Amino acid sequence: MQTRNFSQQINTEPHRLKGKNDTSPERKSSPLRRWKLVLIGANLWMTFLFSTFALEAKAAEFTPIFDGKTLSGWTTRNVEGRGVLVENGEIVYPGDSGGDLITVKQYSDFVLRFEFKTAENGNNGIGIRTPMDGDFAYTGMEIQVLDDSGSLYKDLKPWQAHGSVYGVVAAKKGSQKPVGSWNTEEITAIGRKIRVKVNGKTIVDTDLNAVIDPAILAAHPGVLRERGHLALLGHGPAEVRFRNLSVKDLSRSERENVAPAGFVRLFDGKTLDGWQGLVGNPITRAKMSPEALALAKQKATTEAQKHWRVVDNVIVYDGKNDNLCTAKDYGNFELWVDWKLPAHGDSGLYLRGSPQVQIWDDKPEVAAKIGSGGLYNNQKNPSNPTKKADNPIGEWNRFHILMIGERVTVWLNGELVVHNVPLENYWERDKPIYPRGAIELQHHGDTLSFRNIFVRELP
Repeated sequence: MQTRNFSQQINTEPHRLKGKNDTSPERKSSPLRRWKLVLIGANLWMTFLFSTFALEAKAAEFTPIFDGKTLSGWTTRNVEGRGVLVENGEIVYPGDSGGDLITVKQYSDFVLRFEFKTAENGNNGIGIRTPMDGDFAYTGMEIQVLDDSGSLYKDLKPWQAHGSVYGVVAAKKGSQKPVGSWNTEEITAIGRKIRVKVNGKTIVDTDLNAVIDPAILAAHPGVLRERGHLALLGHGPAEVRFRNLSVKDLSRSERENVAPAGFVRLFDGKTLDGWQGLVGNPITRAKMSPEALALAKQKATTEAQKHWRVVDNVIVYDGKNDNLCTAKDYGNFELWVDWKLPAHGDSGLYLRGSPQVQIWDDKPEVAAKIGSGGLYNNQKNPSNPTKKADNPIGEWNRFHILMIGERVTVWLNGELVVHNVPLENYWERDKPIYPRGAIELQHHGDTLSFRNIFVRELP
């Protein structure tokens, strides 16, 4: 439980066709020979199968992440007192000292198994998909480790109980053994599906895509992270011990332009279906008749398709037209976009037809310090990202954007760079951002590349 401030083909030899009267020795095939060939083929097939199964089994093995003697493979932060100890093959949080213990390796999909034992009022947590900074219960996710029966925790909120996704999903209670006993736990994370089992009982089985409360998403942006570190999060005030920690890494290779569960792809990797050319801006479009607007869109789209093309499953722009827009308008949504720029390139993403989440390298002396992802046209609210997370020029970058109401959260390459900041109305400064609008790929006269564009609409 958090004790922090809550505000915060096989044969290839050439051969001739067999003629009707061809009785040459090499063309005779006895039953025994045929059976030998069948057996050889079967043996080859079985060898292939067993090799494949062996590789799959090896890939699916549980691997220890604690050697029982040292904290090799882990790093620490927020160390207090004696820190985190290793005794008798166990990781020990004494209660009067501790800190966060974080795996060096990152994981996306996985199964984590471990044993834990708490003293009375023991309090700890398991961080999953965490970054290396921030409060992991919020910037990542924390699965509670807690003595539910402890005298200090009589007034627990449901989402504070042992095994809960802290602040987000409540666990079923009653799975733990008496205080001082060892318990087994298994945490499975497959995409947005999270399952927690304690002593063989499933206490959490949830799909985080079902979390749509704006307040929860604003406070816990970490629930939307794709990957991250595992961590042990010691809070005190009483002893908690861990042993036999192991992970089955289920991370899979990503398929280009295939939407993850819960999302719809905006780009199919083959065509520009669902996209159109830009007509004016929200103000000028609002003044046009439906007939005039439809005609203008048709003309703009015909022109756009000369410059925005699909090449090798990527949208490629030659820099000689204007923005490319979704034909559909969106309100609240979660958006993934991969992008790539040339040196000194400049672009961005319009949300609801308004600029913009910045993409740039056009002013190296500035962009080198600031980076992409900021809400560039904000005047009253923060406009710069909190950190620079761009990959080197020529490499792919990924935006992960959450927009609810007027507020925007942006991850760049897995790093949270904008958190719950209002996007101001660039077109009409005295009005809030429009409730709905297109998603636009912005042009500034540079060649651009986009792929893996997925959206999940929210209420």
